[in-house]
Amino acid sequence: MTMGAILETKSLNKFFRDPVEFQALKNINISVERGEFVSIIGSSGSGKSTLLYILSTLDTDYAGSLFLESDDLSKKTKNELASIRNEMIGFVFQFHYLLPEFTVLENVMLPALKLGKKHEEEIESDAMQKLELLDMKSQALKKANKLSGGQQQRAAIARALINDPKIVFGDEPTGNLDSKNSQNVLEIFKELKKNLLQTILVVTHDMNFANNTDRIIRLHDGEVVQH
Repeated sequence: MTMGAILETKSLNKFFRDPVEFQALKNINISVERGEFVSIIGSSGSGKSTLLYILSTLDTDYAGSLFLESDDLSKKTKNELASIRNEMIGFVFQFHYLLPEFTVLENVMLPALKLGKKHEEEIESDAMQKLELLDMKSQALKKANKLSGGQQQRAAIARALINDPKIVFGDEPTGNLDSKNSQNVLEIFKELKKNLLQTILVVTHDMNFANNTDRIIRLHDGEVVQH
């Protein structure tokens, strides 16, 4: 891996074979530095979501190599990858996927409870700290379905941070939000990068968002044309 890179691909290729063979990603060689805030852009069908799912270990059917902290993930079993996801990766999606019948606090605690490395009291304390960081502490005991769209996405970001991940992946995290809340999410990510040195990689079609990140990786027909 290159110096300072936390995430790197080497000669990454992805084929879909049903109904006909189609190469979705062609020889992708990219790296993301520790503490960098990067966006992946490209028109619909360019392969950006496909790439994100491979980078975040959700899709393991590819050729080539994927490294996270110098560890070659292409050689890992499904169970090993599940552990790596729980421990080292945070996710923020277009839809927040909060459990509506749970409180905000319970939703944020869930990934840490699943990881099982800390006592529940400690996890609750961590979750409250993350909510405070996102100006959501006052909403902690509300049911998730009682929040506004912008608040739900903040809660989802707090949940993504609960296990102190090495990298946070976003899949169109502002895709469901109005411009004011989109700007809020952008500012939150910038603060996380600045204050926590958090590495963030986001797929977006929002050019205003992309232009405010440290660097843009642009895909066209499955190839990197800018990075």
